[in-house]
Amino acid sequence: MVQRPLFWFLSLLLALPVRAEVVDIDNAELARLAGAGVPVIDIRTAGEWKETGILPGSRLLTFFDEHGRADPPAWLQQVQAVAGPDQPVIVICRSGNRTRVASQVLSQQAGYQKVYNVKGGIRAWVGEGRMLSPVPGALATCPSGASC
Repeated sequence: MVQRPLFWFLSLLLALPVRAEVVDIDNAELARLAGAGVPVIDIRTAGEWKETGILPGSRLLTFFDEHGRADPPAWLQQVQAVAGPDQPVIVICRSGNRTRVASQVLSQQAGYQKVYNVKGGIRAWVGEGRMLSPVPGALATCPSGASC
């Protein structure tokens, strides 16, 4: 009889949904992970990308538009084209606040197992004098608020 409660406990653990581990990272860890090939998803708006530039090689997938609206299912489809739930991803925004929401969507709704949230966002990256790239040509000509 002692084994039965253990069996039920282990069964319950196995039945629980797998959720991502959301890990806050600093810029040094961001640089290390990105250098190792972990995709960086920049969730800022096109206007923000143009204003500061972007991390070299990052994927530009806006989560909240200029009016604060989000379409998580559509955004998840875009993310899944970059990396599957079994692959780690890095999310970055301007200050690290919007990525908390996006990280939870990846974790709780899409089952991503490892999500890295950049503390301080692009502001901290720029504040440390780290390298940025200009926005790719198609986005540089995209009017603010448009989906290009």
